[in-house]
Amino acid sequence: MAIENTLAKAPAEESADKERTRGGRYFRPAVDILEKADELLVVADVPGAQRDKIDVHFEDGSLTISAEVEPRQSEQTEYLLEEYGVADYYRTFQVSEAIDSGRITAEFAEGVLTLHLPKAETSKPRKITIATSA
Repeated sequence: MAIENTLAKAPAEESADKERTRGGRYFRPAVDILEKADELLVVADVPGAQRDKIDVHFEDGSLTISAEVEPRQSEQTEYLLEEYGVADYYRTFQVSEAIDSGRITAEFAEGVLTLHLPKAETSKPRKITIATSA
């Protein structure tokens, strides 16, 4: 079963402390989010993006993924048939603030962005020992 990216209009405005994205259309990349014992794992499809054009930002529990994608052909190209859409990627998630933001890591290979969001020590489950009373 094929999953298509959702095409939308670029966000009208960003907050003053975040970099603005380019105007025009953008795709909401398809993602898988997995919860493991020590981390959340976010796997996002961003085909056509280059590693140096991907931006990942985490602030106040908000995770933002954006990527610029260059057109495959010049604007003067006349297509006989055009089915493959090319646009930037943009997606934001609300994530628990129980993430250790200083240890977030990212990997990118073959059009797939993988983010490792380690859980903060205080949010990990732990066994509470019961003291014996005297």
